[in-house]
Amino acid sequence: MEQGESDERAVERELLEETGLRVIVGHLIGSVVRPAPVGVFDISDYSCQAIGGALRPGDDAADAAWVDAETFATLERRNLLTEGLVEALTSWNVLPR
Repeated sequence: MEQGESDERAVERELLEETGLRVIVGHLIGSVVRPAPVGVFDISDYSCQAIGGALRPGDDAADAAWVDAETFATLERRNLLTEGLVEALTSWNVLPR
């Protein structure tokens, strides 16, 4: 987040920068804290509705994709998901359908 920026504005900006998508930001789904090079990352995840743009990976990602439950399970079996993602999404009851 940038100084003085609301959560909603930060989510809109970051999603556009990192995925190419314009979104309407919904409710807070959950939060996690992850180690950072200095300190920690305090990450808040929000429900969003895509309203424009084209999905593409940002400069720090190899790929970006919409995935269903079957594809998600395949990525999990192949150990291709970010550490802690499955546990967080499961505890928030937001796994792909």
